Amino acid sequence: MSKEKTGIQRAILLLLSLSAVLFFKYLPAPTGLSSSGMQVLGIFLGVLMLWLFESIDWPSFLALAALAFVPGIKASDVFAQSFGNQIFAFLLFTFLCTYELSKTSFIRRVALSFVDNPIARQSPWSFTLLFFISILVLGSFISPTVLFIIYLPILEGIYEIVGLKKGDRAASMLMMGLVFLCGISSGMTPIAHVFPLISMGIFESMTGQVIDYGSYMLMAIPTGLLASAGMVLIFRFVLKPDMRAFINLNVSAMRGKQAAVTRKEKLVLTVFIFVILLWVMPSLTESFLPEISSYISSFGIAMPPLLGVIALSILSEGGKPLLNFKEAMSKGIPWASLIICGAALALGAAMTNEEVGLKSFLAESVGPFAMTLTPLVLLILFLAWTSLQTNFSSNIVTATVVTTVAVPILMVLPTLSAGAVVALIGMLSAYAFATPPAMPSIAIAGGSGWTTARQLLLYGMLLMVVSVFVSVVVGYPLGAALIG
Repeated sequence: MSKEKTGIQRAILLLLSLSAVLFFKYLPAPTGLSSSGMQVLGIFLGVLMLWLFESIDWPSFLALAALAFVPGIKASDVFAQSFGNQIFAFLLFTFLCTYELSKTSFIRRVALSFVDNPIARQSPWSFTLLFFISILVLGSFISPTVLFIIYLPILEGIYEIVGLKKGDRAASMLMMGLVFLCGISSGMTPIAHVFPLISMGIFESMTGQVIDYGSYMLMAIPTGLLASAGMVLIFRFVLKPDMRAFINLNVSAMRGKQAAVTRKEKLVLTVFIFVILLWVMPSLTESFLPEISSYISSFGIAMPPLLGVIALSILSEGGKPLLNFKEAMSKGIPWASLIICGAALALGAAMTNEEVGLKSFLAESVGPFAMTLTPLVLLILFLAWTSLQTNFSSNIVTATVVTTVAVPILMVLPTLSAGAVVALIGMLSAYAFATPPAMPSIAIAGGSGWTTARQLLLYGMLLMVVSVFVSVVVGYPLGAALIG
């Protein structure tokens, strides 16, 4: 019976979404909106329904196919703006690099070094803070799902050593902290994190303006650290866990017979550091080495990880390349995320296509209403919308939808920095930690027994409010000053 109901529900969903894609253009268009604009809007709405309630993979292909039939848009342009976009290439090459790094023991070594040291042994809260800091550091350049999977056995080892039981608030705090900080850290940098990149890519395709990665991180890292501090305060004074079990914690027992650092691990880490330096060097050297900065920037953001993939393929250990290309392509790349990223970039380009006319229509129709709102209210509106949607649906879809709607409005408003708002939208799209549909790690944590879905929802929503507040008070002023 349930399968029949599910089948009926899916049939209704497909009927509604495909009807929007195919027939929305025949509806009476508002004054000032062309038939092509209605068609693109119908594609956007139909694919959005499928993204939210079906999946994020094949509906993205549907979007690309449908866009090719819009008058004024060529199929070749659709592919160039999606899979041919440098953002797509950047993600592909970066995931190949980070996959090889995740296979080494480097991540585990760093994590244990944060929690197994004299400072961590000073008090239970010192240990907890260093444990959380280690997640933020590693999560700045590792996929949140990969990071969660790496940390889960470490955390379960801590539970065993301390003697925590399922139902203990301290155990729940550590598990929730792991989930929450995996999300926050993935918004702090665009390295191997698709969510901020989607927003920045759409912004670039719509406006031609580029948000510098260095400026983004200078805005997102302090904002993320303050949001993390807010999380700790929530745990300390709202959850109020019993921390006495941590007094005699000996994490050294978790190290066991840890193998020495191998030559392969050193080579992989060296290549990855080289890639990161190429990413951040233009913004760091712009003031005193402008020619070098300009030269490196001219290659774009996809070149550093491409060089990294080439280096990992050339360098070898034991007669074998460091990078197993076939394995990395099949296991190391989240293809569904890449595909929806490509579709989002193509949709963003279509919605700002002059012949389609959606951009000018939104500016003329929504712009006057937006102008009646104070800049603060409009800023809060976009950031609250982002945080709420990303915690109840796909964060990839959130970054796509909110950015696509926000950019045309922001471009006609002189009172807000469009680049800063878009950067914050991308950042907050990664702050997904309240419900299972938001991230796989939330479903895993909620079903682990160490915390509950109810606790994740309650404390995740509290952290969401804190994150929006910090973004408005600290993130936006930083972004406006750095990004412009």
